[in-house]
Amino acid sequence: MKTATFQGTVIASSDKTVVVEGNDYFPPESVVWEHFTRTEHATGCPWKGTASYYTVSVDGNVAENAAWVYEAPKDAAAEIKDHIAFYPAVTVS
Repeated sequence: MKTATFQGTVIASSDKTVVVEGNDYFPPESVVWEHFTRTEHATGCPWKGTASYYTVSVDGNVAENAAWVYEAPKDAAAEIKDHIAFYPAVTVS
């Protein structure tokens, strides 16, 4: 079981994460969405596609663009479609 926590609060938990390039991607049903706000930030990866970002917040503590998702990944990354991964501001263990 993998758990993502921010400021001591569990924001995602799953035994079905997908590991890509050392990052655990959590399925969307495992995410506590009340802690996420979509941002305008986006980045591109040559083999995964375009990532959209979320800011994570818990009790007034905020980590901007700390989570990302590939909503329309390229074929090579189809297994992480709609899955969420995190930057180090979020602890994954």
